[in-house]
Amino acid sequence: MLVKPEAAPALFSGLYALGSLSAADQDAFPALIRRDGSVVDLRRALDDATLTMLGVMEDWDRLSATFAELADRPAGDSPFVDAFQVHAPIAPRQVLQSGANYRRHVIDLHVAHRDGSDGLSAEEARAEAAEIMDRRATEDLPYVFIGLPSSITGPYDDVVLPRWAEKPDWELELAAVIGRPAFQVPVEQALDHVAGYTIANDLTDRATVFRRDMPQIGTDWLRSKNAPGFTPLGPWIVPAQSIASPDDLQVTLELNGETMQDESTKDMIFSVARLVSYISQNVRLLPGDLVLTGSPAGNGMHWGRLLRDGDVMDATITGLGAQRTRCVAEVTA
Repeated sequence: MLVKPEAAPALFSGLYALGSLSAADQDAFPALIRRDGSVVDLRRALDDATLTMLGVMEDWDRLSATFAELADRPAGDSPFVDAFQVHAPIAPRQVLQSGANYRRHVIDLHVAHRDGSDGLSAEEARAEAAEIMDRRATEDLPYVFIGLPSSITGPYDDVVLPRWAEKPDWELELAAVIGRPAFQVPVEQALDHVAGYTIANDLTDRATVFRRDMPQIGTDWLRSKNAPGFTPLGPWIVPAQSIASPDDLQVTLELNGETMQDESTKDMIFSVARLVSYISQNVRLLPGDLVLTGSPAGNGMHWGRLLRDGDVMDATITGLGAQRTRCVAEVTA
Protein backbone atom coordinates (compact mmCIF):
# COMPACT_ATOMS: atom_id res chain seq x y z
CA MET A 1 0.00 0.00 0.00
CA LEU A 2 1.33 3.42 -0.92
CA VAL A 3 1.56 6.27 1.55
CA LYS A 4 -1.63 8.30 1.49
CA PRO A 5 -1.49 11.78 -0.08
CA GLU A 6 -0.58 14.40 2.51
CA ALA A 7 -3.45 16.18 4.25
CA ALA A 8 -5.99 13.92 2.54
CA PRO A 9 -8.74 14.62 5.13
CA ALA A 10 -8.54 18.37 4.40
CA LEU A 11 -9.29 17.83 0.74
CA PHE A 12 -12.98 17.06 1.07
CA SER A 13 -15.77 19.64 1.11
CA GLY A 14 -18.08 20.21 4.05
CA LEU A 15 -17.91 19.41 7.74
CA TYR A 16 -17.36 15.68 7.38
CA ALA A 17 -16.99 12.71 5.08
CA LEU A 18 -17.71 9.01 5.53
CA GLY A 19 -15.31 6.14 5.02
CA SER A 20 -14.39 2.58 5.94
CA LEU A 21 -11.30 2.26 8.12
CA SER A 22 -9.49 -0.47 10.02
CA ALA A 23 -6.78 -0.74 12.60
CA ALA A 24 -4.05 -3.35 12.22
CA ASP A 25 -5.43 -6.90 12.16
CA GLN A 26 -8.99 -5.72 12.82
CA ASP A 27 -12.15 -5.60 10.75
CA ALA A 28 -13.11 -2.47 8.88
CA PHE A 29 -15.66 -0.16 10.48
CA PRO A 30 -17.83 2.68 9.15
CA ALA A 31 -16.34 6.01 10.15
CA LEU A 32 -17.15 9.69 10.13
CA ILE A 33 -14.06 11.76 9.39
CA ARG A 34 -14.03 15.35 10.59
CA ARG A 35 -12.30 18.19 8.79
CA ASP A 36 -9.34 17.98 11.18
CA GLY A 37 -8.88 14.30 10.34
CA SER A 38 -10.23 12.96 13.63
CA VAL A 39 -12.36 9.84 13.40
CA VAL A 40 -15.73 8.83 14.85
CA ASP A 41 -16.41 5.09 14.92
CA LEU A 42 -20.06 5.02 13.86
CA ARG A 43 -20.60 1.61 15.43
CA ARG A 44 -19.95 3.10 18.86
CA ALA A 45 -21.54 6.48 18.22
CA LEU A 46 -24.76 4.84 16.99
CA ASP A 47 -24.58 1.89 19.40
CA ASP A 48 -24.67 -0.73 16.65
CA ALA A 49 -21.76 -3.17 16.73
CA THR A 50 -22.70 -4.73 13.37
CA LEU A 51 -23.13 -1.49 11.42
CA THR A 52 -21.51 -1.26 7.98
CA MET A 53 -21.41 1.59 5.49
CA LEU A 54 -24.04 -0.24 3.46
CA GLY A 55 -26.19 -0.26 6.59
CA VAL A 56 -25.65 3.49 6.93
CA MET A 57 -26.95 4.01 3.39
CA GLU A 58 -29.94 1.74 4.03
CA ASP A 59 -30.93 4.04 6.92
CA TRP A 60 -29.61 7.24 5.34
CA ASP A 61 -32.60 9.54 5.96
CA ARG A 62 -32.54 8.88 9.71
CA LEU A 63 -28.82 8.55 10.35
CA SER A 64 -27.61 11.42 8.19
CA ALA A 65 -29.51 13.86 10.40
CA THR A 66 -27.14 13.01 13.28
CA PHE A 67 -23.88 13.23 11.34
CA ALA A 68 -23.56 17.03 11.39
CA GLU A 69 -23.93 16.91 15.17
CA LEU A 70 -21.24 14.22 15.45
CA ALA A 71 -18.95 16.24 13.20
CA ASP A 72 -19.42 19.36 15.32
CA ARG A 73 -18.56 17.72 18.63
CA PRO A 74 -15.06 18.30 20.09
CA ALA A 75 -12.65 15.68 18.86
CA GLY A 76 -11.58 14.75 22.39
CA ASP A 77 -9.53 11.55 22.30
CA SER A 78 -10.69 10.55 18.81
CA PRO A 79 -7.84 9.00 16.82
CA PHE A 80 -6.77 10.52 13.52
CA VAL A 81 -7.31 8.98 10.13
CA ASP A 82 -3.58 8.49 9.56
CA ALA A 83 -3.68 5.78 12.24
CA PHE A 84 -5.87 3.55 10.08
CA GLN A 85 -5.90 1.75 6.79
CA VAL A 86 -8.39 3.35 4.42
CA HIS A 87 -10.56 0.91 2.48
CA ALA A 88 -13.08 1.45 -0.29
CA PRO A 89 -15.76 3.49 1.48
CA ILE A 90 -18.59 1.08 0.66
CA ALA A 91 -19.24 -2.44 -0.61
CA PRO A 92 -22.21 -1.89 -2.95
CA ARG A 93 -24.76 -4.42 -4.14
CA GLN A 94 -24.93 -2.98 -7.64
CA VAL A 95 -22.55 -0.97 -9.81
CA LEU A 96 -24.05 0.86 -12.76
CA GLN A 97 -21.55 2.38 -15.16
CA SER A 98 -22.08 5.05 -17.77
CA GLY A 99 -19.92 4.80 -20.87
CA ALA A 100 -19.21 7.40 -23.53
CA ASN A 101 -20.51 10.25 -21.39
CA TYR A 102 -17.88 12.95 -21.91
CA ARG A 103 -18.11 14.64 -25.26
CA ARG A 104 -14.41 15.22 -25.93
CA HIS A 105 -13.44 11.80 -24.56
CA VAL A 106 -15.87 9.97 -26.83
CA ILE A 107 -14.69 11.88 -29.86
CA ASP A 108 -11.06 11.03 -29.01
CA LEU A 109 -11.91 7.33 -28.61
CA HIS A 110 -13.90 7.30 -31.84
CA VAL A 111 -10.84 8.53 -33.71
CA ALA A 112 -8.37 6.31 -31.80
CA HIS A 113 -10.29 3.07 -32.47
CA ARG A 114 -10.67 3.61 -36.23
CA ASP A 115 -8.96 1.14 -38.53
CA GLY A 116 -9.10 3.44 -41.56
CA SER A 117 -11.57 1.30 -43.50
CA ASP A 118 -14.24 4.01 -43.40
CA GLY A 119 -12.15 6.26 -45.64
CA LEU A 120 -12.63 9.28 -43.35
CA SER A 121 -9.93 11.74 -42.39
CA ALA A 122 -9.32 12.38 -38.68
CA GLU A 123 -11.25 15.64 -38.93
CA GLU A 124 -14.19 13.93 -40.62
CA ALA A 125 -14.17 11.18 -38.00
CA ARG A 126 -14.29 13.76 -35.21
CA ALA A 127 -17.19 15.52 -36.89
CA GLU A 128 -19.01 12.19 -37.24
CA ALA A 129 -18.50 11.43 -33.54
CA ALA A 130 -19.70 14.91 -32.56
CA GLU A 131 -22.89 14.39 -34.55
CA ILE A 132 -23.48 11.07 -32.80
CA MET A 133 -23.04 12.73 -29.38
CA ASP A 134 -25.50 15.48 -30.24
CA ARG A 135 -28.06 12.91 -31.37
CA ARG A 136 -27.66 10.85 -28.20
CA ALA A 137 -28.14 13.92 -26.02
CA THR A 138 -31.26 14.94 -27.94
CA GLU A 139 -32.76 11.45 -27.79
CA ASP A 140 -31.88 11.15 -24.07
CA LEU A 141 -30.20 7.76 -24.45
CA PRO A 142 -27.25 7.33 -22.06
CA TYR A 143 -25.11 4.22 -22.50
CA VAL A 144 -25.11 2.25 -19.24
CA PHE A 145 -23.81 -1.20 -18.35
CA ILE A 146 -23.32 -3.29 -15.22
CA GLY A 147 -20.08 -3.62 -13.27
CA LEU A 148 -19.13 -6.11 -10.59
CA PRO A 149 -18.60 -5.16 -6.92
CA SER A 150 -15.72 -7.66 -6.80
CA SER A 151 -13.64 -5.30 -8.96
CA ILE A 152 -13.61 -2.64 -6.22
CA THR A 153 -10.49 -2.00 -4.18
CA GLY A 154 -9.28 0.69 -1.79
CA PRO A 155 -8.07 4.16 -2.77
CA TYR A 156 -4.44 3.47 -1.79
CA ASP A 157 -4.21 -0.22 -2.67
CA ASP A 158 -1.97 -1.60 -5.40
CA VAL A 159 -3.69 -2.36 -8.69
CA VAL A 160 -2.67 -5.72 -10.12
CA LEU A 161 -2.39 -5.69 -13.92
CA PRO A 162 -3.50 -9.13 -15.17
CA ARG A 163 -0.92 -10.87 -17.35
CA TRP A 164 -3.50 -11.14 -20.14
CA ALA A 165 -4.24 -7.38 -20.15
CA GLU A 166 -2.39 -6.00 -23.17
CA LYS A 167 -3.68 -2.40 -22.98
CA PRO A 168 -4.69 -1.51 -19.42
CA ASP A 169 -5.95 2.05 -19.21
CA TRP A 170 -7.20 4.52 -16.61
CA GLU A 171 -10.64 6.16 -16.51
CA LEU A 172 -11.20 8.51 -13.58
CA GLU A 173 -14.88 9.08 -12.79
CA LEU A 174 -17.28 10.80 -10.45
CA ALA A 175 -19.40 8.19 -8.66
CA ALA A 176 -22.79 8.87 -7.07
CA VAL A 177 -23.78 6.81 -4.03
CA ILE A 178 -27.49 6.08 -3.76
CA GLY A 179 -29.11 6.81 -0.38
CA ARG A 180 -32.78 6.19 -1.14
CA PRO A 181 -34.37 3.49 -3.31
CA ALA A 182 -35.03 4.87 -6.78
CA PHE A 183 -37.38 3.43 -9.34
CA GLN A 184 -38.82 5.36 -12.27
CA VAL A 185 -37.92 8.73 -10.75
CA PRO A 186 -38.06 11.88 -12.90
CA VAL A 187 -34.93 13.90 -13.58
CA GLU A 188 -36.16 16.69 -11.30
CA GLN A 189 -36.21 14.33 -8.30
CA ALA A 190 -33.23 12.13 -9.13
CA LEU A 191 -30.64 13.92 -6.98
CA ASP A 192 -32.91 13.53 -3.95
CA HIS A 193 -31.94 9.85 -4.08
CA VAL A 194 -28.18 10.52 -3.99
CA ALA A 195 -26.58 10.37 -0.54
CA GLY A 196 -23.13 11.49 -1.63
CA TYR A 197 -20.26 11.30 -4.07
CA THR A 198 -16.92 9.55 -4.26
CA ILE A 199 -14.03 8.91 -6.66
CA ALA A 200 -13.80 5.85 -8.90
CA ASN A 201 -11.03 4.87 -11.32
CA ASP A 202 -12.69 2.51 -13.77
CA LEU A 203 -9.71 0.69 -15.26
CA THR A 204 -10.21 -0.86 -18.68
CA ASP A 205 -8.18 -3.24 -20.81
CA ARG A 206 -8.67 -1.68 -24.24
CA ALA A 207 -7.50 -4.83 -26.02
CA THR A 208 -10.50 -6.82 -24.77
CA VAL A 209 -13.27 -4.20 -24.98
CA PHE A 210 -14.45 -5.51 -28.34
CA ARG A 211 -15.00 -9.19 -29.12
CA ARG A 212 -13.13 -9.58 -32.39
CA ASP A 213 -14.38 -13.16 -32.66
CA MET A 214 -18.02 -12.04 -32.33
CA PRO A 215 -18.32 -8.50 -33.71
CA GLN A 216 -22.09 -8.84 -33.93
CA ILE A 217 -22.31 -9.01 -30.14
CA GLY A 218 -19.98 -6.06 -29.54
CA THR A 219 -18.39 -5.12 -26.23
CA ASP A 220 -17.08 -7.47 -23.54
CA TRP A 221 -17.27 -5.47 -20.31
CA LEU A 222 -16.88 -8.60 -18.16
CA ARG A 223 -13.27 -9.15 -19.14
CA SER A 224 -12.17 -5.64 -20.01
CA LYS A 225 -13.35 -3.90 -16.83
CA ASN A 226 -13.97 -6.34 -13.98
CA ALA A 227 -10.64 -7.86 -12.99
CA PRO A 228 -10.09 -7.83 -9.20
CA GLY A 229 -8.97 -4.36 -8.16
CA PHE A 230 -9.87 -2.68 -11.46
CA THR A 231 -12.07 -0.12 -9.65
CA PRO A 232 -10.15 1.80 -6.97
CA LEU A 233 -12.84 3.61 -4.97
CA GLY A 234 -12.77 6.46 -2.46
CA PRO A 235 -11.27 7.53 -0.16
CA TRP A 236 -14.47 9.12 1.12
CA ILE A 237 -18.16 9.48 0.54
CA VAL A 238 -18.83 13.21 0.73
CA PRO A 239 -22.48 14.03 1.46
CA ALA A 240 -24.39 15.49 -1.45
CA GLN A 241 -25.26 18.64 0.48
CA SER A 242 -21.54 19.45 0.71
CA ILE A 243 -21.17 19.47 -3.09
CA ALA A 244 -22.57 22.65 -4.63
CA SER A 245 -22.98 21.10 -8.07
CA PRO A 246 -21.92 17.62 -9.21
CA ASP A 247 -22.03 18.98 -12.75
CA ASP A 248 -19.15 21.40 -12.15
CA LEU A 249 -16.30 19.43 -10.57
CA GLN A 250 -12.74 19.12 -11.85
CA VAL A 251 -11.62 15.54 -12.55
CA THR A 252 -7.82 15.23 -12.54
CA LEU A 253 -5.53 12.22 -12.90
CA GLU A 254 -1.74 12.30 -12.86
CA LEU A 255 0.42 9.42 -14.03
CA ASN A 256 3.85 9.44 -12.40
CA GLY A 257 3.38 13.15 -11.70
CA GLU A 258 2.28 14.09 -15.22
CA THR A 259 -1.28 15.34 -15.74
CA MET A 260 -3.25 13.10 -18.08
CA GLN A 261 -6.88 13.91 -17.33
CA ASP A 262 -8.01 17.39 -16.27
CA GLU A 263 -11.60 18.08 -17.25
CA SER A 264 -14.74 19.49 -15.68
CA THR A 265 -17.86 17.40 -15.27
CA LYS A 266 -19.48 20.20 -17.30
CA ASP A 267 -18.32 18.19 -20.34
CA MET A 268 -20.67 15.33 -19.44
CA ILE A 269 -23.30 14.66 -22.08
CA PHE A 270 -25.74 13.38 -19.46
CA SER A 271 -25.75 14.97 -15.99
CA VAL A 272 -25.81 12.95 -12.78
CA ALA A 273 -29.54 13.62 -12.46
CA ARG A 274 -30.23 12.44 -16.00
CA LEU A 275 -28.17 9.28 -15.48
CA VAL A 276 -29.83 8.35 -12.17
CA SER A 277 -33.28 8.99 -13.65
CA TYR A 278 -32.51 7.00 -16.81
CA ILE A 279 -31.13 4.02 -14.88
CA SER A 280 -34.12 4.06 -12.54
CA GLN A 281 -36.49 3.67 -15.48
CA ASN A 282 -34.98 0.23 -16.06
CA VAL A 283 -33.44 -0.88 -12.75
CA ARG A 284 -34.46 -0.48 -9.13
CA LEU A 285 -31.58 1.40 -7.55
CA LEU A 286 -30.91 0.44 -3.92
CA PRO A 287 -29.21 2.27 -1.05
CA GLY A 288 -25.45 1.96 -1.36
CA ASP A 289 -25.48 1.34 -5.12
CA LEU A 290 -22.88 3.14 -7.19
CA VAL A 291 -23.59 5.09 -10.35
CA LEU A 292 -20.35 5.76 -12.23
CA THR A 293 -20.81 8.72 -14.53
CA GLY A 294 -18.18 8.17 -17.22
CA SER A 295 -14.62 9.39 -17.73
CA PRO A 296 -13.34 12.55 -19.41
CA ALA A 297 -10.77 12.96 -22.15
CA GLY A 298 -7.13 12.09 -21.53
CA ASN A 299 -6.96 8.33 -21.11
CA GLY A 300 -4.04 6.21 -22.20
CA MET A 301 -5.39 5.53 -25.67
CA HIS A 302 -5.40 9.28 -26.28
CA TRP A 303 -1.80 9.65 -25.15
CA GLY A 304 -0.54 6.41 -26.68
CA ARG A 305 0.72 5.38 -23.23
CA LEU A 306 -0.97 2.51 -21.37
CA LEU A 307 -0.43 1.38 -17.78
CA ARG A 308 2.55 -0.74 -16.84
CA ASP A 309 4.28 -2.17 -13.80
CA GLY A 310 5.43 0.52 -11.37
CA ASP A 311 3.14 3.32 -12.59
CA VAL A 312 1.59 5.50 -9.88
CA MET A 313 -1.78 7.19 -10.42
CA ASP A 314 -2.78 10.22 -8.35
CA ALA A 315 -6.45 11.07 -8.75
CA THR A 316 -8.57 13.91 -7.41
CA ILE A 317 -12.07 15.27 -7.91
CA THR A 318 -13.00 18.65 -6.46
CA GLY A 319 -14.10 18.29 -2.86
CA LEU A 320 -13.87 14.49 -2.72
CA GLY A 321 -10.32 13.83 -1.57
CA ALA A 322 -7.50 12.04 -3.36
CA GLN A 323 -6.50 8.54 -4.45
CA ARG A 324 -3.01 7.19 -4.95
CA THR A 325 -2.61 3.74 -6.49
CA ARG A 326 0.40 1.87 -7.84
CA CYS A 327 0.26 -0.62 -10.68
CA VAL A 328 1.99 -3.96 -10.21
CA ALA A 329 2.28 -6.75 -12.74
CA GLU A 330 0.55 -10.00 -11.87
CA VAL A 331 3.07 -12.53 -10.60
CA THR A 332 2.82 -15.80 -12.49
CA ALA A 333 3.30 -19.06 -10.64
